Order: sequence, then structure tokens, then C-alpha cells
Amino acid sequence: MRLVVQVKLLPTPEQAAALRATLHAANRAADLVSRIAFTQRCFRNYDLRKHTYDRIKAEFGLAAQAAQHVIKKVADAYTTLHANIRNGNLGPQGSARRARVTSKPITFRADAAQPFDDRCLSWRIDARTVSIWTTAGRVRDVAFTASAEQLATLAAHRKGESDLVCRDGMWFLIATCDVPDRPITVPDAFVGVDLGIATIATTSDGDRHSGMGLNAHRHRQRRLQAKATKSAKRLARRRRRKEARFAANINHTIAKQIVTEAERTGRGIALEDLGGIRERVRLRKPQRVTLHSWSFHQLGSFIAYKAARAGVAVIHVDPAYTSQTCSSCGHVDKRNRPDQATFACTSCGFAEHADVNAARNIAARGAAGWAVSHAADDAA
Repeated sequence: MRLVVQVKLLPTPEQAAALRATLHAANRAADLVSRIAFTQRCFRNYDLRKHTYDRIKAEFGLAAQAAQHVIKKVADAYTTLHANIRNGNLGPQGSARRARVTSKPITFRADAAQPFDDRCLSWRIDARTVSIWTTAGRVRDVAFTASAEQLATLAAHRKGESDLVCRDGMWFLIATCDVPDRPITVPDAFVGVDLGIATIATTSDGDRHSGMGLNAHRHRQRRLQAKATKSAKRLARRRRRKEARFAANINHTIAKQIVTEAERTGRGIALEDLGGIRERVRLRKPQRVTLHSWSFHQLGSFIAYKAARAGVAVIHVDPAYTSQTCSSCGHVDKRNRPDQATFACTSCGFAEHADVNAARNIAARGAAGWAVSHAADDAA
């Protein structure tokens, strides 16, 4: 399993200046490579090197490895763009969004991440320092901070490239770690997880996880966007990044709690297959901002990778009618859900919080799906 470990660098002012100059040079070079790739319709890494390698080394003072990483970064960016076009993520042929994206070369922010391999970057885990190549020469003994768990993961599993990135004036290294998968424990049962708007995640045990304070962030963001002044836009950009960090922290916390409980009780985790949720769900206008801004996929991915590290089974199930189905008798009727929070079965009289009832249905579908899939594996 491939994971990333993010550590915060603590450079001196002189070290920070060298790092900033290096990022700026690398991303100016990336802009040049991107323009050449776009103009000549040349997007393969090997071909781009022929057109740009010597030039960006000479013009931007890049070492050989740094120049190659710049070219590969551009080639990877175009590979991702073309994949999104093929998959229809940028709209159909002729759509305004697709035309806007494909009519100009990809550009890179001055502080966009730049990859470094072990020839450009060396780690001293015990001393919590790194040595990194810059356009001003090798900068040594750049301090970093990390938790004990992060240090152990870096020491045991770090492999491949690390990305240098600057966000809001702070410096980070994002290291790739190749962590061996733990064997999946055969689950005794499943914890069902119902994802929602009012409550982010509700489990079949009755635990309800809400992102307190997040909606307040979003309402402030909407008010700033409505003002449309320059100062309001600047503040909105800063708050957008803050909101993204806040949401990611909430998702991490929820995912950790769910996985820990499943591991403790020897169960697997059943999640909703959320493909197309934004197209399926119909909400009142005030709820649409929350639906489209909350990262359901991020929460699901956090649960998946934490579960993989813990050896906990994860299965995705079809969520259709889970909110209208009685988890006690199986009766399906939209009248079972008289309001957002209430479930009351019109057949057997069973009553429960609507989200808890849905989570129990998801857990039951997870157990059934696991049994079917593993029965097929055993037969094969």
C-alpha cells in the first residue's frame, strides 16, 4: 500500500529563501515546457526532453535531475488532463468548460510542488533534518518536525520521490512510503456507515459524527463570494484553504474512529457506493452548497486506507432505498420516512433514527455482499 507522509520543514530565513528561489525557478521552467508541449503537441516525457532539457538547464539554472523532474511533472500533468477529457470529467465535446481548459497550456503556480529524488534530497531521520539541492547549492541541515509514528514510517518504508511544497508561507515535504498490506481479517460482521448532510457519518452502532463548525465556515465563504470585492476575494481564497484543511482533519478523525471500532470488535466496514451521488440526490437550495463542497470521496478514501493498514475488510454496497427500508422487517415504503430524522415502519411499527436505520441496512448489505463474493472465490 502506498502512503504519503507530510512533514513540516523549519528552515532558517536563508534556507527558506533558497527553497523559494528553487521552487520559483522549477515552476517557471515547467511553464516553459508546458508551452512547448502545447504548441508542438508533444506530451511524452521522452520526446519533451529532446525539445526542452538543455534549454531549461541553461535558462533556469537547474541541475540535471531537477530538469528531468520538471519535464516529467509537465508530462504527468498532461496525462492527467487527457485522461479527464477521455472520461468526460471536463464536459462533452464543445462544452464551454472543456474548450476553456483545452485552449491554452497548463500553467504552474510559483509555489507548486516540485519532486526530488534521493540524488537531490537526503533524509537524516534520527536528527530530523534533510539536505536538499537548490539553485543556490546544496542546503544542509534543514530541520523538520514529525510525530513518532511518522518518523517510524519514514525510517521503515520511505521509497521514491518526495515533493517540496510551500503553502501559506509554510514549507512541507511530502514523502512517498511503500507500506506492506496487513492480511485482511475475516470479519464476524460489518459496521454500516451512512453518509449524510446534517450528520456526516452515522454508524449502525448508533454513533453519529458531525462536522461542527464547518457549515459556519461555508456560510461565511458564501457571504464573501457574494460581495465580489477584491479584498473579499482575497479573504475568500485564504478561507477556502483553511476550510479544506478543517474538512480534511474532520474526515481523518471520523475515519480513525470508525476503523478503530471495527478493528476492536473484529468487524468489517460497509460503505455506500457514492458514485454519482451529486446527480442522484435532490436537495433544497440551502443544502446544495454542503453537498457539493463536502468531500464524500475523501472520507471514503481515508476510511479505506486506514482500514487497509489495520487489516479491516471494507466493502462498498448499493445505497438505493436504504433510507426507506426497515432494518427490522425489510419492508420498503417511502412513507417509512415521515421526515429527515425519523424512521417509523408502516408494517411492523419499528422506530429508529433514520440515519441509524439506513446504516444498519448498509451493514446487512455489506455482510451479504461479502458472503456472496467470498463464496464465489471459494468456488473458483
